[in-house]
Amino acid sequence: MPENPITRRDLITTTARAAAVAAAVGPALAHAAPPPLVRPVAVSSMNGLGAVKVAVERMVAGAPPVDAAVAGVALPEADPDDVTVGYGGLPNEEGVVQLDAAVMDGVTMRAGAVAALERIKHPAQVALEVMRGTDRILLVGDGALRFARAHGFPEENLLTERARKIWLFWKENASQNDDWLPEPKEIDDPDIQWFIKKYGDVYFRPTGTIHLSACGEGGQLGCCTTTSGLFFKLPGRVGDSPLVGAGLYCDGDVGSAGGTGHGESNIIVAGAHTVVEFMRHGSSPEAACVATLERVVRNTKLDYLRDAKGRPKNNLLLYAVNRAGEVGGAAIWAGERCKYAVCRAGSEPRLFDCAYLFKKT
Repeated sequence: MPENPITRRDLITTTARAAAVAAAVGPALAHAAPPPLVRPVAVSSMNGLGAVKVAVERMVAGAPPVDAAVAGVALPEADPDDVTVGYGGLPNEEGVVQLDAAVMDGVTMRAGAVAALERIKHPAQVALEVMRGTDRILLVGDGALRFARAHGFPEENLLTERARKIWLFWKENASQNDDWLPEPKEIDDPDIQWFIKKYGDVYFRPTGTIHLSACGEGGQLGCCTTTSGLFFKLPGRVGDSPLVGAGLYCDGDVGSAGGTGHGESNIIVAGAHTVVEFMRHGSSPEAACVATLERVVRNTKLDYLRDAKGRPKNNLLLYAVNRAGEVGGAAIWAGERCKYAVCRAGSEPRLFDCAYLFKKT
């Protein structure tokens, strides 16, 4: 249940049209009394339950929000069981792990990012070095790797045995018209079963990322997004995560936001920036996320991207916090994994359900 649920009036006020395509189901909004807005506070995607706790602990100890966010996401980046980021992240279609990350500091309004970075476990830390050590924002590919080497980041093989087996299983089953032959017994492998149980086998290319927005005791803001990208992606593909204004954005006078899910949809709508602009004009974080997702729905015009009712097939989740410490999250589609993590100073981290536009029947 969202921490700061919006009312129907709030939704209509902040988004003059209540998306016709959403009318069949309508945005699902939770209703509960909001807790006290204790700061520091951090909000992240569902896989950031431990990350938000670390981020808040760092801010309580005096760290700037952007540094706290990077420290928090280091946990999933180093976790081989999180196959969506860092070490153990699922590779591209050629079996190579390529990572993207970005950071933004609302205090200085500076940002740093890396994309298609290979063999470096913590791309978010490299992005922070780009922000602090250069007057540029985005480094990609071999240039990002050389920059990381120059700053002492160790190179290592990021493809774990589990990730390799999952990639190979996808490769062998992706088409009936190639040279790859599936191994019948492979489906019984514990690592393959683990993946199917966690992500499902109907659509074998789920997306995964972690975004974390942090708000300090005095309302200072910072954020970070890091990912291994779309599972089995086209080599060199870069999604929304390292793009400032899409995968993340913060404004020290307003709030911070970021997204996970279908990156291309988020790029087109400049998702994180749009959420912050809605908050600038008075929307709560949750209302801002919902209004931005309604734009995504309207922007999804190609038939192959829509279901029989004209709704997006892909999911996108957005998360936000404003300077006051209010937080919120929303998704296009409801689902078991459509939650967000929140931690406040003096409390343990908790998961809350995202608001959503549609629910599958």
